[in-house]
Amino acid sequence: MKTITFKDRVRLYVTAGNGGDGCAAFRREKYVPRGGPSGGDGGHGGSVFIEASPHADSLLDLYYRPHQKAEPGGAGQNKDRHGRNGDDLILKVPCGTVALDHETGLRLGEVIHEGDRLCIAKGGRGGLGNTHFATSSHQAPREFTPGTEGEKRTVTLELKLVADIGLVGYPNAGKSTLLRRLTNAQPKVAPYPFTTLNPVIGTLVDADYRTLKIADIPGLIDGAHDGAGLGHDFLRHIERTQFLIWVIDMAGVDGRNPTDDYRGLLYELTEYNPELGERPHMIVANKMDLPEAPDHLAEFKRATGLDPLSISADAGDQVDTLKQRLFAKLSPATEPAPAKDASAQS
Repeated sequence: MKTITFKDRVRLYVTAGNGGDGCAAFRREKYVPRGGPSGGDGGHGGSVFIEASPHADSLLDLYYRPHQKAEPGGAGQNKDRHGRNGDDLILKVPCGTVALDHETGLRLGEVIHEGDRLCIAKGGRGGLGNTHFATSSHQAPREFTPGTEGEKRTVTLELKLVADIGLVGYPNAGKSTLLRRLTNAQPKVAPYPFTTLNPVIGTLVDADYRTLKIADIPGLIDGAHDGAGLGHDFLRHIERTQFLIWVIDMAGVDGRNPTDDYRGLLYELTEYNPELGERPHMIVANKMDLPEAPDHLAEFKRATGLDPLSISADAGDQVDTLKQRLFAKLSPATEPAPAKDASAQS
């Protein structure tokens, strides 16, 4: 049986709590022979919320518990006692989660920053007790209203990772190895494509304790913008990164042409979302420790007019230089480079 360790899309069946019924009652006290109405209102039903939490990194828990229900409100009681309001149900989700109505496709909203909260099913209102229906000509009302039903809804939750930097590139370009070198993350590394099947986030820390979150986006393939492979699942995780590192296998280990890889990445990103092609980024020529890489790099520069940063993530060459440049570009103390400059120079 396959073990699931990460989920970035789940379907939930949520039910908000029903409101409690109002109460029809009258005062029955020893020295009040003609007591008036005393029925209390019903309590409101609890609503269902999602809340962004930095301690959640996947929707896996909700995948295994798709049916979620908030508490109903209590019924009103005599002596004007209000029914108890039902407790809201708060579902903790990762920062960057989007909620959609599964039936209509309507976007309900999103929670991006820690503590952001979104109601995905509203609780029912409590009913009115008979005290609300008393008038000068109708002093003993027996009317009351029932509570209303809480919303029932099928909701699709989608996770779009929130990170400062996204690593993009074709399979086996060395993104996972680079993430290991830059951060404390431990993605799977192996000499074959698609060893990373889910996005992985690590934190880069410098000597001044500044931090940058870096996401390793699983390898794209041609046609990803049309959903080929797991294209849409991968590409939507790039949307909330403010800076991209395009990792090019300059050695062409799998028989790929680095120039074609660069142009293919540009095409896939732009076709999926034109803004991604203009997003500030840095091009990194990886695997420069291999003998084929220098010739490929020279051809790459001639064909594209770009001058990427040459590194070897496996050997650690120039990784410290890459760290310094990332903090220089993304540190709050410095102004980020314009998109047109960051895409061509590093």
